[in-house]
Amino acid sequence: MTTIAHISDIHLAPLPRVMPWQLLNKRLTGYVNWQLKRGNRICPEAGKNLVDHLLTQPFDLSIVTGDLVNLALPAETETALGWLKRMGSTKRVCMVPGNHDAYLPGSLDRALDTYDGYATGETLDEAPFPYVRRTGQVAVIGCSSAVATPPFIAAGCFDKQQAERLARCLEILGNAGFFRIVAIHHPPARELARPLRKSLFGAKLFRQVIRENGAEMILHGHTHNSSMHTIEGPNRKVPVIGVAAASTCPVSNAPPARYNLFQIERLQHRWSCTMREFGYQRVGEDIVQRLQLRIY
Repeated sequence: MTTIAHISDIHLAPLPRVMPWQLLNKRLTGYVNWQLKRGNRICPEAGKNLVDHLLTQPFDLSIVTGDLVNLALPAETETALGWLKRMGSTKRVCMVPGNHDAYLPGSLDRALDTYDGYATGETLDEAPFPYVRRTGQVAVIGCSSAVATPPFIAAGCFDKQQAERLARCLEILGNAGFFRIVAIHHPPARELARPLRKSLFGAKLFRQVIRENGAEMILHGHTHNSSMHTIEGPNRKVPVIGVAAASTCPVSNAPPARYNLFQIERLQHRWSCTMREFGYQRVGEDIVQRLQLRIY
């Protein structure tokens, strides 16, 4: 049996000291939003306790689907590296970037240089995404939807070149008999295509790749909600699973901090996959198992 953990949208807080010159760009609107809205929803203690709880669980690999930071300040990126190291070694933790990790032009390159082995794996060529991590019978395919966007836009992008590489990865790993998990920050399901300013451009192309090549599961973040949808595969519908943001305060109006655990094993000629969701309830300060669900 292989156990996979999924956590997302860490939005590490508090913000480091921000210099005025660092706000002469898109960060200004993000900083104002933090002061008026987002900062009130983020609870560093809740995020720390959630990770502490996750680290008590036996898992083989954890997947972090982006948005470790808020404004992509250099100090935030360094803090995020420390957070990743606390989660585990590069062999046990893999991450794909989100829109906040690519907040400004150049932010994503600097972040990936800093995170290094946490955001890398086997690749088909020199392109960094998608990359593949294999553990037991499971193969994680990490895609990037992270691009710098104008103020008030939090959309992602999945282009033709990455689609071609993803298709090839899925084909190779499918032929080898792996349980294929595709990790991406922005959700590709049609039901989550609105509002447009937060959606995934290229989602139709992503769905086409899955429809033609298959996958066993797709994990995403971005919405700050726990959710489950499906998209078409060649023989069956493929689960698309999102997880609530990892540092949302239990007392906020948003879904409180959560993570998911997937237990995966092959039973003769079929897969077995059970998901357990852990996190805060609306009432109380304890982290509990909120549900258990059979995926396969």
